[in-house]
Amino acid sequence: MEREKFETLLVRAIDNLPPEFRSKLENVDVCVEDWPTSGQLKKLRVGYSSQLLGLYQGVPQIKRSRRYGMVLPDKISIFQKPIEAQCRSDAEIEMKLAEVVRHEIAHHFGIDEKTLRRIEGERCRKSKRWMKP
Repeated sequence: MEREKFETLLVRAIDNLPPEFRSKLENVDVCVEDWPTSGQLKKLRVGYSSQLLGLYQGVPQIKRSRRYGMVLPDKISIFQKPIEAQCRSDAEIEMKLAEVVRHEIAHHFGIDEKTLRRIEGERCRKSKRWMKP
């Protein structure tokens, strides 16, 4: 997929966030990169670059003190090539992007990986119940 189209889908994923979350995004830059770096993979103990779809780097909002300010923005990297490798169509890419954006923004708000996995598991189970005939 062309980078411009991927970025358009990313903007749509951010625009589709609930307003109460979107309005509270503070000092965060969301960018597209092709692949994670070897340093990012090593730091996170991820074995293969195709496994890492997004990465939040920064100070979560719940850990910011009153003196937080005059700092560079937090960064959310969305890795295009691993997302494309996991998807078979543009529609799947769009759905996966929305999922990755929600996940990384949750880290921005201070939700840890363990809690996120539990929430995502519950969400998946609920959606499967709705899909049963």
